[in-house]
Amino acid sequence: MEKSCTLVVHFDKGTPALANEIKEALEGNDVAAKIDALKKAIMLLLNGETIPQLFITIIRYVLPSEDHTVQKLLLLYLEIIDKTDSRGKVLPEMILICQNLRNNLQHPNEYIRGVTLRFLCRLNESEIIEPLIPSILSNLEHRHPFVRRNAVLAVMSVFKLPQGEQLLDSAPEIVDKFLSTEQDPSSKRNAFLMLFSCAQDRAINYLFSNIDRIIDWGEQLQMVVLELIRKVCRSNKGEKGKYIKIIIALLNAPSTAVIYECASTLVSLSSAPTAIRAAASTYCQLLLSQSDNNVKLIVLDRLNELKSSNRDIMVEMVMDVLRALSTPNLDIRRKTLDIALELITPRNIDEVVMMLKKEVVKTQSGEHEKNGEYRQMLVQAIHTCAIKFPEVASTVVHLLMDFLGDSNVASAMDVVVFVREIIETNPKLRISIITRLLDTFYQIRAARVCSCALWIIGEYCLSLSEVESGIATIKQCLDGTYATQSAALETAMSPPTLVQGSLSSIGNLRSLILSGDFFLGAVVACTLTKLVLRLEEVQTSKAEVNKATTQALLIIVSMLQLGQSSILPHPIDNDSYDRIVLCIRLLCNTGDEIRKIWLQSCRQSFVKMLADKQRRETEEIKAKAQISNAQPDDLIDFYHLKSRKGMSQLELEDEVQDDLKRATGEFTKDADDANKLNRILQLTGFSDPVYAEAYVTVHHYDIVLDVTVINRTKETLQNLCLELATMGDLKLVERPQNYTLAPESSKQIKANIKVSSTETGVIFGNIVYETSSNVLERTVIVLNDIHIDIMDYISPASCADVAFRTMWAEFEWENKVAVNTVLQDERDFLNHIIKSTNMKCLTPPSALEGDCGFLAANLYAKSVFGEDALVNVSIEKQADGKLSGYIRIRSKTQGIALSLGDKITLKQKGTA
Repeated sequence: MEKSCTLVVHFDKGTPALANEIKEALEGNDVAAKIDALKKAIMLLLNGETIPQLFITIIRYVLPSEDHTVQKLLLLYLEIIDKTDSRGKVLPEMILICQNLRNNLQHPNEYIRGVTLRFLCRLNESEIIEPLIPSILSNLEHRHPFVRRNAVLAVMSVFKLPQGEQLLDSAPEIVDKFLSTEQDPSSKRNAFLMLFSCAQDRAINYLFSNIDRIIDWGEQLQMVVLELIRKVCRSNKGEKGKYIKIIIALLNAPSTAVIYECASTLVSLSSAPTAIRAAASTYCQLLLSQSDNNVKLIVLDRLNELKSSNRDIMVEMVMDVLRALSTPNLDIRRKTLDIALELITPRNIDEVVMMLKKEVVKTQSGEHEKNGEYRQMLVQAIHTCAIKFPEVASTVVHLLMDFLGDSNVASAMDVVVFVREIIETNPKLRISIITRLLDTFYQIRAARVCSCALWIIGEYCLSLSEVESGIATIKQCLDGTYATQSAALETAMSPPTLVQGSLSSIGNLRSLILSGDFFLGAVVACTLTKLVLRLEEVQTSKAEVNKATTQALLIIVSMLQLGQSSILPHPIDNDSYDRIVLCIRLLCNTGDEIRKIWLQSCRQSFVKMLADKQRRETEEIKAKAQISNAQPDDLIDFYHLKSRKGMSQLELEDEVQDDLKRATGEFTKDADDANKLNRILQLTGFSDPVYAEAYVTVHHYDIVLDVTVINRTKETLQNLCLELATMGDLKLVERPQNYTLAPESSKQIKANIKVSSTETGVIFGNIVYETSSNVLERTVIVLNDIHIDIMDYISPASCADVAFRTMWAEFEWENKVAVNTVLQDERDFLNHIIKSTNMKCLTPPSALEGDCGFLAANLYAKSVFGEDALVNVSIEKQADGKLSGYIRIRSKTQGIALSLGDKITLKQKGTA
């Protein structure tokens, strides 16, 4: 078992010093050589070496030195050497250092006094400290604050020793008196900390006797006051009203650290609207006043927590939160928009949308390279606002349509998807949107955006003028500046010469199709077909209809010829060829049933898709809603019947909110006892002399093992130690100490472990002890391994299809798991995988309907460390009824891909 250490120094093991060399240097008169030798001795001791022969040399040659550096290093040396024997008795030679320490405590130099007092704070041997107590107390009256602040800490450490109350029983009274006259902020803080730790009643009395001056106290002292308030209010909730008033007063403190702590303390202690509003306002001020991006992100996290529990109050703050968009950092902007979008109401929607529109306009300036990405976020935010409140769509849709030709394809795609949804959900805007789209269509540069815009033109051009304009726009974009030339002639006469950036001189559709994008060509053919079919319904002149039909056929056949020619490096693909041929056949021979499918069924499918999307969003909102159940016999206090005597408005509000929470069951949200039992792991067998079991608590970055150890023998177990080691990205924070366990008694031992990434980790170890009958023989009991489940770190999350595909292409780690299951239904297997991996299915239920013997779905989850986990499930039912296929996992880090793969391999054979 390693002993505890109070200091860490870098040690280069490549050049170890020899004890003889160190001894010679210490005996010499060269101060620099002594300093170097002392440093080497300290580093050897810290790394497990024992140099007992040096002690007397140091007492003789180093102790008398007047050099400050030598004296400081001497104290570090004395701090780390063993001062007791194997039985815990103080070594007799330690008496030699007592007189030196007393001399230091009375030294004329304040630095020597201060560092010696600080050294005494780390001593645990009462035999050494006892003769020094009068000298420690005398330093409380020293003229220099450096000495006084360390003297207070020394008094506190003496009082906290196991025999401290016998050694210095009047310490609280002495420090209380010292605090009432002290002026130095650091000394006052240390004194108040001593009372807070050792005599809480005295600290509270001092706090309330100086309540009017708290705002003028130093930052460090104010922080200790807040810590005291938290501790007192947790143990005595009935008195928190008077403490909350102190916190409210401290919100005006000049220190931003104190203000942040005040807001956090207010939220943790009170549910009163006044207190929550004050905390939210403070967070918003910090969000704007602090330049550090990390601070802004932390404050946004606190605001997000407030939004979840106090949405009504946060709604008032939405415009203050949105002011954080002025920060150029994209993570901050993304978090700000996420918070704001959940706070929009009919009362503030106009202000929010106005703010977002201003931000969109700002992105047109090319100052920042990530303007395109930020614009995409803003478009998505405006889209969300318009879906929740359709009346605002008219104010934003035309502005956003200016960005259909955006060089950022993702941003332009978001705009066109938004336009497609708005034109269906807001029929009043249809004419203006179609007119604007036809005017700006030539600006679109991305094939995917063109495809979506063409679908809109084909579905929503209804009047004669709109249909004719739609056909004319497509023709012009296909023929470029030479609108009179036929596509067939162009194709036959000149090979395609597409130059990047030359899309403005020739039609955008023409240049994209000439580059080999025949999927877009098929979309053009379908759109022209729809427009011609609709023209037959709205155009009375049969000659005009025939003319438009022949022009459309000419364009479509020309595209087909281009696809089959040798001019392009790659011929047209089969799917696009089939679709274009279908369009030609349809224009040559139209039936009523086919017309109905093309002109009505497509729109109906889109309407059904929107309705399905809205239904899923509504279900998600309902699932997120807090469900609180009060027990039948719970006490409910009535606000109007409560005594108000001596209570401020804030205290009344706090009482009422507590009553409401109690009545609605929010105070009884603790985890179910059955779930707690599931986390208890047996570490040793029932026949082992020591029985051990652990209760494992996983909380984000921390794992706490609460280990119960039971001595099942009739002997006393000495130096019992729980030795743990970890594998994976787990790290032990501290090593448990040695314990003595009486016969048939038990002991609770806690071990803290830090987690740094989403990875299945393993904790293993032993219990080592000695028996009273045989001290020399150590018994070792090997513990069962504790496997930390990856499911504790990941939670279901949502992301757009575009974002999923982008991450899928970028992430370098992939784990491919073959399907091996007894389940025979595709959807049952998918649901089993979703449940086993704690992920969310991004593929809508409507896309999984039907029975075709094949299923493909995308799953997504996010870890507490911000890592993304992507899963694609592709399965097929074989002729014998068994399922086959693959589950592919992708992530940015290897750990999450491997751990999820192992989890799926383990769980997929089971039943849902």
